[in-house]
Amino acid sequence: MKLSEYKEKKFEDPNFVRAYQEVQPELKVIRAIVEARTAQNLTQKELAERTGIAQTEISRLENGSRNPSIKLLQRLAEGMGLVLNISFVPKEE
Repeated sequence: MKLSEYKEKKFEDPNFVRAYQEVQPELKVIRAIVEARTAQNLTQKELAERTGIAQTEISRLENGSRNPSIKLLQRLAEGMGLVLNISFVPKEE
């Protein structure tokens, strides 16, 4: 079975869809951190040096085993010369 077929089958289950939607905010934060870091060609170690955040903590953030605080996200943004922007948007139906 191909991955696309598997996903299609899983999305037929309302419980799976609900669980999938619940983790999306966390996954978006992770994606944003990784994409911002890699867009600047920074390693986790380099970002750690810029922010004073341990490389192991950055790794935990990026692999989803730690949820960041707003303050930590702000430090990451500043270390990459970026502005942290958090917004509320309407739900997609």
